[in-house]
Amino acid sequence: MSTFYEEIGGEDFFVELVSGFYARVATDSILRPMYPESDMKGAAWRLQKFLEQYWGGPGTYSEERGHPRLRMRHAEFAIDLAARDAWLACMMGAIEDMEMQEIHRNQLVSYIEMAAHSMVNQPS
Repeated sequence: MSTFYEEIGGEDFFVELVSGFYARVATDSILRPMYPESDMKGAAWRLQKFLEQYWGGPGTYSEERGHPRLRMRHAEFAIDLAARDAWLACMMGAIEDMEMQEIHRNQLVSYIEMAAHSMVNQPS
């Protein structure tokens, strides 16, 4: 039995997805200020490794950073509905650019939407 990670192309898929996401973040007026220039590559690496691990790939993220604790790691950022929507728009645009089977697209979108909603930590 193969994993989602293997079925969609492994690391190459996630490199492309995260690259497309951060290309959009770079021009987003809400999200861009949340990412220090000196850490853009680091942020991209962390997101890529987290997604790879979540979808059945190597455990590099946890090996290097410990438990994901996403809400805790994002607590320093004011994430309101506008930030959530901006993040979702960037990620959905990146997903839309990717070639994959519809079943995989639906699984990925479902997870991304759930994750984005769970990160909101500020009232609107």
